[in-house]
Amino acid sequence: MSRISAPLRRHLAAVRAMLIFTVILGIAYPLLVTGIAQLAFKNKANGSLIKDASGQVVASSLLCQQYVDKSGAALPQYFQARPSDATDSSNSSDPGCDYSYSAGSNLGTDSASLKSTIEGRIASYAKAYDIDPTKVPEDAVTASASGMDPGISVENADDQAPSVAKARGIDMATVDQLVKDNTTGRSLGFLGEKYVNVVTLNLALDKAHPVAAAKS
Repeated sequence: MSRISAPLRRHLAAVRAMLIFTVILGIAYPLLVTGIAQLAFKNKANGSLIKDASGQVVASSLLCQQYVDKSGAALPQYFQARPSDATDSSNSSDPGCDYSYSAGSNLGTDSASLKSTIEGRIASYAKAYDIDPTKVPEDAVTASASGMDPGISVENADDQAPSVAKARGIDMATVDQLVKDNTTGRSLGFLGEKYVNVVTLNLALDKAHPVAAAKS
């Protein structure tokens, strides 16, 4: 019987190694990690989905939503998320937070277009919430890198709270408590800043103090 040549033996060894590592790294390891995630962090592993009383998925606590009417105007009974550049460029009425177009504007700090956009946002925010333009929170006029950030600063939420309370006909103390209930502290107590999750906050508002007008 003829012996297998050295080059062929090396090729066979390479094929065997590929098959072994495919099973280990391509099948066994993903199944193990998925199993651990489902057991230990099921909600997060499945997208941090939020369900209503009927069990229907209505949102993810990790992804922003825009609370606007059909014309794109902000609904005063809802807290508003940060501006979002995650929009369909072919649809001028797309308000953002479109998961299919997650992205930032890619405009630099020296961009005249970005400067003009931010100046317009400052003016609109100051007028909507009756505050000094110089005191508009930075996150209220700038978009996140992904365009999908569901969080706003505590200062931003505090500015919006009176408008929401008035639109819903509820007292400020009630709104302030809901804001606190949906505020996440700094990671490990010192990393990052506190933020308010707009999605969970608005859902809590609708649950506790529903309004007739629906989000578009």
